[in-house]
Amino acid sequence: MTQRLRKKPRQSGIRRRIWRGLAVLAVLLTLALVAWLVYLDFIVRDKFDGRKWALPARVYAQPLELYTGRLLTLADLRHELTVLEYRPVARVSQPGQWSYNRGRIEIYIRAHQVAGKSLSARQVAFALANEQVVDLQVLQGDRASLVALEPALIGGIYPGRHEDRDLVRLSEVPPLLGEALIAVEDRAFVRHWGVSPKAIARAALVNFKSGRVVQGGSTLTQQLVKNFFLTQSRDLSRKLTEAAMAVLLELHYSKAEILETYMNEIYLGQSGPRQIHGFGLAARHYFKRPIDSLKTEEIALLVGLVKGASYYNPWRNPKRATARRNLVLEVMGREGLLAEAEVARLQSRPLGVVAESERQIRDYPAFIDLVKQQLQREYSEESLSSEGLQIYTTLSTPAQRHAEQALAERLQSLEKGYRLPAASLQGAVVLTAVGSGEVEAVVGDRNPRFAGFNRALLATRPIGSLVKPAVYLSALGKPGWHLASLVRDQAIAVKGDNGEIWQPDNFDHTSHGEVLLIDALAQSYNQATASLGMAVGLDNVRRTLQNLGVEENVPLLPAVLLGALELSPLDVAAMYHTLANDGVLVPLRTIRSVVDAEGQQLRRYSLQLSEGVDPASVNLLQFALQTVMREGTGKSVYQKLPDSLALAGKTGTTNDQRDSWFAGFSGQHLAVVWLGRDDNGVTPLTGATGALHVWGDIFKRLPSRGLEIVPAADIEFLWVDGKTGKLSGENCRDARLLPFRAGQRPTEKAACQWLQNPVLHWIKRWL
Repeated sequence: MTQRLRKKPRQSGIRRRIWRGLAVLAVLLTLALVAWLVYLDFIVRDKFDGRKWALPARVYAQPLELYTGRLLTLADLRHELTVLEYRPVARVSQPGQWSYNRGRIEIYIRAHQVAGKSLSARQVAFALANEQVVDLQVLQGDRASLVALEPALIGGIYPGRHEDRDLVRLSEVPPLLGEALIAVEDRAFVRHWGVSPKAIARAALVNFKSGRVVQGGSTLTQQLVKNFFLTQSRDLSRKLTEAAMAVLLELHYSKAEILETYMNEIYLGQSGPRQIHGFGLAARHYFKRPIDSLKTEEIALLVGLVKGASYYNPWRNPKRATARRNLVLEVMGREGLLAEAEVARLQSRPLGVVAESERQIRDYPAFIDLVKQQLQREYSEESLSSEGLQIYTTLSTPAQRHAEQALAERLQSLEKGYRLPAASLQGAVVLTAVGSGEVEAVVGDRNPRFAGFNRALLATRPIGSLVKPAVYLSALGKPGWHLASLVRDQAIAVKGDNGEIWQPDNFDHTSHGEVLLIDALAQSYNQATASLGMAVGLDNVRRTLQNLGVEENVPLLPAVLLGALELSPLDVAAMYHTLANDGVLVPLRTIRSVVDAEGQQLRRYSLQLSEGVDPASVNLLQFALQTVMREGTGKSVYQKLPDSLALAGKTGTTNDQRDSWFAGFSGQHLAVVWLGRDDNGVTPLTGATGALHVWGDIFKRLPSRGLEIVPAADIEFLWVDGKTGKLSGENCRDARLLPFRAGQRPTEKAACQWLQNPVLHWIKRWL
């Protein structure tokens, strides 16, 4: 009895310690739960109150400007309007429409923003005559002599996950879309607090009966939490976290805020590597229309895709997508959103998605590479891919299209004509506007959509005879040299510092004796160029190249005179733009302005000018480069271009014909073309038989004004003998009219063999 009485206090002490331990554990668990909830609450509010998404930078082309006298073809106008998703109609009545009737064009330009500036809608009418805009009238909207369409979206700079979205406000979304979404995905959305026990129990029962997971009990809020904060795993801890965060979300934010965020977050498809998120971008992706213009059956399809955008992909699985859309329409009818007769009518309609070939943004990877290169001098990679910047560029969609087509088609033709293996040749094109230095087109691969090695920027190759204008420009800037100076085209040998002998040869392996300087350039004689370059001095040639904008190191080697200098097509374009721009150095640029996500302009990229080379010497060289096109190695281009179009340019061919180059310009455009093989193999192409053809194909398609040389004040034109370079007369045999600088002209006179006017000769004979 005594022993039993002693044991009771010991047992009660154990119980107290157990209860005390359980109480401490409960307190600790409660504190842990509270800490966990506080942590989740911080995550929820931090994400929702801050920047919700990493918004990619949007890159836009230059807008098509319309004004009287603007060069424009109907084909280019149609292309631009197609890119902008304008609909052709018989009679224009609302923005986004256009018509063509008996030569008269009407366009109802949408209201839009460019570089942070809002522009109202305008209805304009005009005609095209001789590829020029005439009789431009503003029928509705603010009057102006120049009107512009909205700039086309040409690409983006995406975050690591390649997510893309068009953010929309709930007020911009058709009410039917929100109602349909709630009816299909979460009928109790307006009543629950983030989780729905009833929906969970119903889903559990269905899953138990089927023996597998066929239905979920997640609310719209839980779906948002899953997409916004959590991984896609299905373990219990993640589901508990999801439920807790959904409740917290509902405590802090309204149903409208949650629904709006859901509509911008949900994954609704894929466009290549680009993920389509949110209903705003999905409307454009599937139907090429803004969200506020969607039809009822189109709304039903988008709501149906929420269940599984890949599974119900309307291009890959149209039957499955149609069945899903029709089910959504049925639910909408059952919930009173549609009349029963309307449900049946809408279910009979086709899906109405755009053709699969039109569903991707027209991507210009080579041009975007150059945009990134120029932007990265001032913006971090994170800023470019996450802050929703709007980048307005210089790309011309018609010019880009012409460059792409010309390169792809001509490479295929050359391979077939020379019996080369298919796709063995590659190429690149850079096209700029003369004067502004704006890059209007960049092609870095024969497949313009290929986002790999960009030859226009990265392929540095020997430029061959493209360097020769710098040699001749060096001479024309020095006393004693002019276009009629005699240059010896004969064998030349130059001993280098290492003892090696450099002995260049002409392409035709023939020496031509003494020739006029202008003819040596026009015919691209190597021996004459080498003699001239050595006489002028390698130092002077290098200085000229640097003044033209060449930033690469130019070695002081005789071989540089004939193109032993490796540059990219972009580098060559910068060099030749200075020649086309009367000697004024303008850095090539792709960006006009950058605007932040709120529409505030961050920076405007204005034109930068600097002194390059002497304008009078450039005038003389431009005349010589026109002679290249009329009489020299570039003359075959006039087989496809009108004689009235004044052009200037230079062919380039490297050793063993490994590189085919052409650089040339009109008064409005400059283009550089390179053709070759990636393995640096031999080709059958010269500059004239390869790159020149691509260049000509571009300018055949591209409306452009001819080159009009405005002579400097000290330039005069004189008749000279075409063989000796001495002064001659208009009616003397072999006489040529050439420009000269005052004080740098021939002084000796040639013997004139009078050339009788044939008309006067026959009149005298018959009299």
